[in-house]
Amino acid sequence: MPTPVSHYRIAVIGAGFAGIGTAIRLRQRGERDFRIFEKSAGVGGTWWVNRYPGCACDVPSRLYSLSFAPNPDWTRHFAPRAEIQAYLERLVAEHGLGPHLETGTEIVEAAWLDESNRWRLTDGRGRTYTAEVLISALGGLSRPSWPDLPGLDDFGGDVVHSQQWPESLDLDDKRIAVVGTGASAAQLVPEVARHARQLTVFQRTPAWIIPRRDRPIGPLKRRLFRRFPMLLRLARFAIWTRNEMRVPALMRWHWLAAGHRWLAHRHRRRQVRDPVLREKFRPDYDIGCKRVILSDDFYPTFNRDNVALVDRAVERVTEDGVIDADGRQHAADILILATGFRATEPVPAGLIIGRDGRDLARQWREGPAAYKGTTVHGFPNLFILLGPNTALGHSSVLLMIESQIRYLLSALDHLEKNRTPLEVNESAERAWNDWVERRLSRSVWNAGGCRSWYLHPTSGRNTTIWPGFTFDFRRRLRRFDPEAYERESAAPTSYFNSPISRSRSSR
Repeated sequence: MPTPVSHYRIAVIGAGFAGIGTAIRLRQRGERDFRIFEKSAGVGGTWWVNRYPGCACDVPSRLYSLSFAPNPDWTRHFAPRAEIQAYLERLVAEHGLGPHLETGTEIVEAAWLDESNRWRLTDGRGRTYTAEVLISALGGLSRPSWPDLPGLDDFGGDVVHSQQWPESLDLDDKRIAVVGTGASAAQLVPEVARHARQLTVFQRTPAWIIPRRDRPIGPLKRRLFRRFPMLLRLARFAIWTRNEMRVPALMRWHWLAAGHRWLAHRHRRRQVRDPVLREKFRPDYDIGCKRVILSDDFYPTFNRDNVALVDRAVERVTEDGVIDADGRQHAADILILATGFRATEPVPAGLIIGRDGRDLARQWREGPAAYKGTTVHGFPNLFILLGPNTALGHSSVLLMIESQIRYLLSALDHLEKNRTPLEVNESAERAWNDWVERRLSRSVWNAGGCRSWYLHPTSGRNTTIWPGFTFDFRRRLRRFDPEAYERESAAPTSYFNSPISRSRSSR
């Protein structure tokens, strides 16, 4: 007998902030016919998967919660991983999402069926589902980036990627090598150093690091936030406003970041005792070009006798250690790869198959591109949350997710009235991405003198960062704009930036 196919009006892939936030909004609008598929054993997305020592958020916690589900109970200014995951688990319970959630279920293929105008989803156990609307809430940091290091398979000890940290890993009295000095490394290196007999950190490019100034949020303040929600909203607004003030320096007037450069230099001078070592940590590119790191304890770790910095690339890995670019051998029992994520390749090959059998990963081989970071020509009724050019270099991506959810709900209203699949016009998508690329051309991410994971390795395009203020993105995604999806009408090349479009949106 054939296996029965389960059908849902809406299917969501991923149960991180994007998937849970979408589900809450769907429930609030009265939608019940939807399903969330999550490959992990629990909710949280990146906060479920990343479990390395010291893992925490680098956005102030008051801004790192959904605006429609505020959390007055954060215990620190920068929330640790466990608290963030607990917050998301609480949202699932409070909003009755349990019946809609299927954990431990990896969707291995989602294919558009032209004959039925539906998406067919297949999971890792061969079960099949269909849905009218598919929402990808995979996130841009869901796929770890494994470096191509010669000899990596020959290493005799444990090889661990920071995103796949085993809870059973024993660090005590071990010789440990860490490859990378980015955001994950800045959090885990101080923790690892407390256990290691010898810690060797390989740095290819130094990062700009400014003080984190993390601190507890006391019980009195938490009670006040619970008792007077307006105080929490005001605190959140203050952090958001301060962050938005950084945008002009990032976008065009880089000299405005002089204060942050001074702060970073002072931070390094105060925390690194050895002047030779201090110079190795000095970046030679504009601040903001790569992700700016917030840390109070990364630099002081290198004042320890058991910690060494190697400011050279890894040449190859041997059975018992690492050889650097100068040919020097560094013995190691454990190799930790803090090498980040495949942000410019967010979708695996074969996962999302659109109209006429087109593979989204193949279509994006020269770099991801989407209309308003959300919809893609050739993929009807597909909405991507945290899609291309929706990441931020200055604030919380949850603000971007909420804007996309609003746009998605408006699109669902339009779909209910018209009952025809929604597919963005190719010209509108191209015009949007051309505009984004022009906006980014003078930004610090493109013209700051560095090579970062924001840039696609093949095309060199910045396919990751949003070029501007978060309120501008919110304005542009305020309402669904059917004119960009009407194939029979001419697609204007700059309607999203014109007074005409604004008057249409306000109707």
